[in-house]
Amino acid sequence: MLEHFCECYSNLSGLILCPVLGSITLLFIPNSRIRPIRLIGLCASLITFLYSPVPRIQFDSSTAKSQFVESLRWLPYENINFYLGIDGISLFFVILTTFLIPICISVGWSGMRSYGKEYITAFLIREFLMIAVFRMLDLLLFYVFPESVPIPMFIIIGVWGSRQRKIKAAYQFFLYTLLGSLFMLLAILLILFQTGTTDLQISLTTEFSERRQIFLWIASFASFAVKVPMVPVHIWLPEAHVEAPTAGSVILAGIPLKFGTHGFLRFSIPMFPEATLCSTPFIYTLSAIAIIYTSLTTSRQIDLKKIIAYSSVAHMNLVTIGMFSPNIQGIGGSILLMLSHGLVPSALFLCVGVLYDRHKTRLVRYYGGLVSTMPNLSTIFFSFTLANMSSPGTSSFIGEFLILVGAFQRNSLVATLAALGMILGAAYSLWLYNRVVSGNLKPDFLHKFSDSNGREVSIFIPFLVGLVRMGVHPKVFPDCMHTSVSNLVQHGKFH
Repeated sequence: MLEHFCECYSNLSGLILCPVLGSITLLFIPNSRIRPIRLIGLCASLITFLYSPVPRIQFDSSTAKSQFVESLRWLPYENINFYLGIDGISLFFVILTTFLIPICISVGWSGMRSYGKEYITAFLIREFLMIAVFRMLDLLLFYVFPESVPIPMFIIIGVWGSRQRKIKAAYQFFLYTLLGSLFMLLAILLILFQTGTTDLQISLTTEFSERRQIFLWIASFASFAVKVPMVPVHIWLPEAHVEAPTAGSVILAGIPLKFGTHGFLRFSIPMFPEATLCSTPFIYTLSAIAIIYTSLTTSRQIDLKKIIAYSSVAHMNLVTIGMFSPNIQGIGGSILLMLSHGLVPSALFLCVGVLYDRHKTRLVRYYGGLVSTMPNLSTIFFSFTLANMSSPGTSSFIGEFLILVGAFQRNSLVATLAALGMILGAAYSLWLYNRVVSGNLKPDFLHKFSDSNGREVSIFIPFLVGLVRMGVHPKVFPDCMHTSVSNLVQHGKFH
C-alpha cells in the first residue's frame, strides 16, 4: 500500500494536491490570524516548488511519449476522462509555475492587510489550475482549466488592484479571454463527434480532412491568439498589468501568456498540420507587424508597467514566429524564450513594484538619478534590462538566436523584421533604464529614498540565478525537450 502511495505521489499527484490542500486548510483559519495564514500559504507553495524538480530526475528524455500518466474516469458515458501526463515540452513550464507562486505570496507579505486569506487562496487555486493546464491530456479539460484560470485573476485585479479603473480592466481581461475561447469549445465538440473521445493522444492520430482542418485551426487560433496575445487582440494585457497588484503582474506575465503558445504546440500544430502550413504566412505577417508595432508603441508609453507590458507582447509574438518555423531550431528556441519570458518580465514588474511601494507613482517623468539613492535596485534593474534586450549570457539570448535561425531557414524577410524588433527592443530597454536610473534626482516629485531591503533582494536572487543559468549553461533544457520537439516536427509533417 505504501509503495502504491509513493508511486501515485511520484506521478505528480502531489503537485496538484498540495496547493489544493493548502487552500482547504486556510478555510478553517480566522481572517484575524494573518501570520498563520501567510505561513501556511507560503509553506504550501514552497513544498510544491521543492517537489516539482523531482519528475525531472526521473524523466526519460529519450522518448516523446507522455510520462507520469494518470487517468481518472470523469464522464465515462461520453468517454471523457481526467487524463494527466507530462512530456519534454511541458516539464519546465510546471517547474516555472511552482517557482513563481511563492514569489507572488512573498511579494504581498507586508501589504496583505485586507482579505489576506482570500489573497493567498486565490494564488494557491491559481497554481493548481495552471499546473493542471500543462499536464492535461484531455481536450475538454484542456479547455476547462485554462478558462478557469482567469477567474482568480479577475478577483485579484478587481479586489487588490491599484487604481480606479481596476474593475474595468478586470472585466476586459475576463471577457477577452472568455469570448475567444468559445470557438475552441466548438472545435472540441466537433472533434468529439468525429473521434468519439476527447483523448488528446487519440485525436493526434486521427486524420481530418483538409477543409475540416482549416475550420478547426481557425477556431483554435481565435482562442490561442487572445491568450498570447497577438495583435490586434492584445489591448487587454497592458490594461490588466497597469491595474493589477505587483504579484498579479508577476504571475500574469510569467504563466498565463504561455497558455496560447502552449496550445499551439499541443493542439493546433500537431493535430492540423496541413492547415498549419497554409496559415504560416498569415502568422508570420501578423507576428512581424506585432513585433514592430508594439516595439514602437513601447517607446511612447509614460507608465512603467505599460512599457514592460508592450515589450512582453513583442517577445511573445517573436515566440509565435519560432513556433511556426517548420524546424527544430525555431520550435526549440520558442520554448526557451517562453521559459525566459517567465523570468524576465516578471522580475521587471517586481522592480517597478519596489519603486511604486516607495514613491506611489509609475510615471516615467517623475524618476531619474536613482543610481545615487538606490544602487542595489539599480544594479538589479540593469541585469534584467540586459536580459530584456537579449544580451549574450542572459536567458533570452539563446531562445531568440534559435528563433532567428529557424525563421531564416523558412523566410529571410520575416527573420530580418524579427531582428529589427530585437534592435528596437534594445533601444527602448536602454531608454527606460537611462530615464529611471541615470540623470539628476527629482526631489520635487520623489521624497522618500530607501534602497531595496533584505526581503526584496532575496526575492530577486532566484530570478538572477535563473537568468544566468539559462544564459550560460542552457544545455539541460534542449536535452529534455529535443525528442518531444523532434516528434512534433515529424508529426506535423514539417520535414
